[in-house]
Amino acid sequence: MAEAAQRCPWAGEDPLYQRYHDTEWGVPQFDDRALFEKIVLEGFQAGLSWITILRKRENFRAAFDGFQPAVIAEYNEAKQAELLADAGIIRNRAKIAATVTNAQAWLAVMERGSFSDVVWKFVDGRPQRNARQSMAEVPAQTPVSQAMAKELKRLGFRFCGPTTCYAFMQAMGMVNDHLVSCPRHAEVAALA
Repeated sequence: MAEAAQRCPWAGEDPLYQRYHDTEWGVPQFDDRALFEKIVLEGFQAGLSWITILRKRENFRAAFDGFQPAVIAEYNEAKQAELLADAGIIRNRAKIAATVTNAQAWLAVMERGSFSDVVWKFVDGRPQRNARQSMAEVPAQTPVSQAMAKELKRLGFRFCGPTTCYAFMQAMGMVNDHLVSCPRHAEVAALA
């Protein structure tokens, strides 16, 4: 685990956030279903802090049937209304509807190949290693995340803009944005 004094400052003091930083964030992920879950959660995070989503992640998993795209793709208006009433998740009508649309888009992608291939092609299938010294150097979006957002939109995904895509890329290990002073920078780099 990263030392508190050296850990990326965004992890703060919350043990849940620190555990996420120390065990998940930035670890290269290629599993299609895990990538689907994360792109959905990143969409729900838009306009909010990630810790808000992290605290509700298990509720999201329960409410959205374990993020099974084939099940979510069939959600009707009644199911979406049920989700809108669920205080355990972010109750946003547009984001809930986008999750159904994204499940349908994900299934269409999977008929032709893999979601992992679609998103990882933007970094040539290998994590990009950044050498950022401070949080001020970490961009909200990049030309690569802009290209990914454009491609996902073309494929029918919603709530996947350039900023959401960059957060997704960071979380799924497509880019290593742990600060170089953080022990996780080298640990994550060794996984690539």
